[in-house]
Amino acid sequence: MDYFPIFVKLKDQDCLVVGAGEIAARKIELLARADAKITVIANEISSAVSNLQVTHNLNIQKKTFSPTVDLHGFRLVVSATDNADTNRLVAKTAAEQNIPVNVVDSPELCTFIFPAIIDRSPVVAAVSSGGASPVLARLLRAKIEGLIPPAYGRLAHIAEKFRPFVKRIIKEPAQRRIFWENILQGSIAELVFSGKEQEAEAQLEQTLINQKENVNVGEVYLVGAGPGAPDLLTFRALRLMQQADVIVYDRLVSPEIIDLARRDSEKIYVGKQRHNHALPQESINSLLADLAKAGKRVVRLKGGDPFIFGRGGEEIETLMQQGINFQVVPGITAASGCATYAGIPLTHRDHAQSCTFVTGHLKDNSINLNWKQLAAPNQTIVIYMGLVGLEKICQSLIEHGSPKNLPVALVQQGTTSNQRVITGTLESLPGIVAGQDIKPPTLVIIGTVVMLHDKLEWFHTDQPV
Repeated sequence: MDYFPIFVKLKDQDCLVVGAGEIAARKIELLARADAKITVIANEISSAVSNLQVTHNLNIQKKTFSPTVDLHGFRLVVSATDNADTNRLVAKTAAEQNIPVNVVDSPELCTFIFPAIIDRSPVVAAVSSGGASPVLARLLRAKIEGLIPPAYGRLAHIAEKFRPFVKRIIKEPAQRRIFWENILQGSIAELVFSGKEQEAEAQLEQTLINQKENVNVGEVYLVGAGPGAPDLLTFRALRLMQQADVIVYDRLVSPEIIDLARRDSEKIYVGKQRHNHALPQESINSLLADLAKAGKRVVRLKGGDPFIFGRGGEEIETLMQQGINFQVVPGITAASGCATYAGIPLTHRDHAQSCTFVTGHLKDNSINLNWKQLAAPNQTIVIYMGLVGLEKICQSLIEHGSPKNLPVALVQQGTTSNQRVITGTLESLPGIVAGQDIKPPTLVIIGTVVMLHDKLEWFHTDQPV
């Protein structure tokens, strides 16, 4: 990131604004909202700034900026003149004295920038484009404004009021966090949003009276992370990821998706590759149970969908046996996501009236499939984890009656910016792939629907994902 986002306390701090036009007036109003003590230096004072003098107790000095005397003692400086030389002089002088400086519409001269602000004090959100596009930042602010109603400020004040009482009653920090998440997302928050603040406070007080310490009730959420693109997550998946204490994740989950989890959550990698398991499946099952018993809220994050070759069934069997609460959140399975992004419909009335999902290796790492059924015409076969056994898969289908020229596609890292689609036939694709640097995860799609790829391809890796 070009700028590190940070909030600075300016209450009763001396701040300087050089310039006194319309733009300077807008910066003065922003600083005044933070209760800064503002000095204005300019040769000409606009009516907009003059009108703010009494309201914000401005110290206005009608003079030319002097680099030798005018920056002493200031916490922050803004230069908002229409004179490029003056702006550069202010920026240079402030930088020499290690004073944060903003030069309006000149990001190259700034050591800090003004974001687009969503003010729900004491809750404040800020959006910045790093100076690249202030208009875009304002448009994003407008979108966020609608998601954060003004009542969130009142809710924050109530939380601030009760915070010491909650800390005294609930000693364990992790349990306090869960308590507050329930309060701030539940019926008490709804009372605040509907203007019933006294009733909300009374209910919060009663909840505290009823609160029992050391209630460690853990839970496991089996969450499908989808085929790779972060914006293909479901709303529920994202919500649970952002409240979980622990994220237990697989090799197929992208770093971009992991970044969406709560920042202070513990991340545990249990990724599995063919013949190389970070943790055996039985150990993962036990780990999930042990974490929940310790009072943790655990997201078991799995690529695609937990119940489609994700071993989700094996994991919840253990949880059920040990009486642990759990939820299962479906995800977009790789077959659907990757095929869609490759422009290959899994069913099509001219090509395939059915679709079969199979795995390229079984529990004992063999490839022992119902080849006769898979070789039947007018269907689409989707093979998960089929890269290593691709040659054997293609040869077995040919041996059981599939035509050698049956189209096949291999999709690498589907739905992401690294997506590649390699097409061929049962006879030719293994040789084509052998000469390629293929990076898993991959998916193999077999059937005449693959012929539609060239015509229906719509996703290109240079477009946003």
